[in-house]
Amino acid sequence: MVSKNQIKLITGLQQKKYRKLHKLFIAEGAKVIQELIAADFQLEQLFVTESVLPEIPESKKEYITESELKKITALTTPNNCLAVFKIPEERPIIESGLIVALDDIRDPGNLGTILRLCDWFGIQQLLCSEQTVDLYNPKVVQATMGSIARVNVTYLDLNAFVGQSKLPVFGTFMDGENIYKSELPAKGIIVLGNEANGISAALEQLTTHKLSIPRFGKLQKTESLNVATATAIVLSEFLRNT
Repeated sequence: MVSKNQIKLITGLQQKKYRKLHKLFIAEGAKVIQELIAADFQLEQLFVTESVLPEIPESKKEYITESELKKITALTTPNNCLAVFKIPEERPIIESGLIVALDDIRDPGNLGTILRLCDWFGIQQLLCSEQTVDLYNPKVVQATMGSIARVNVTYLDLNAFVGQSKLPVFGTFMDGENIYKSELPAKGIIVLGNEANGISAALEQLTTHKLSIPRFGKLQKTESLNVATATAIVLSEFLRNT
């Protein structure tokens, strides 16, 4: 049975200020929970409605009803298990190969999808501006489908980092050089901007190479690509000849 204090704590973790206060976050679904445990995330509590995750000792499981799960879930349609994990300490930035940098990405689904893309394309380091949506937002955690455990994510003053870096800086712009005709290196920082406003003016000044994904439609009416879709195309182009 879930106590009132547990309900208060877990539902509170849907908000960034309480995740920061308690240094905890929630994950739902066997797949995501398994990936986090395999990556040595510290499991604090596990609530299940049925016998799942056999690799986890029964002593660590708290069996609850579906109605109780509905009181603590962050999902519209609850899964059969919810775990509370400790937020790990940030690791040092990996300054090698390609680095993806996000400038003020606000949509949790976009961040989660971009993190999955980094995992897919072998990008080890994802940098996020301090205004970017929180990595441990429940919607972000779910959207990563476990990739959160395999990509190093760092929040920082993005302008300051890019400004001091010796790596070439690539940004995505509507008026940039056609990415399909560009020579793309194996090392560099790839900056992707806010869903509505793109890359900030200050960060644009620090960009050494402007790239664009050309439109092929006859009407040329589409204003922009979804940032996660653009990330997939850009990473594919950077890595297809490696």
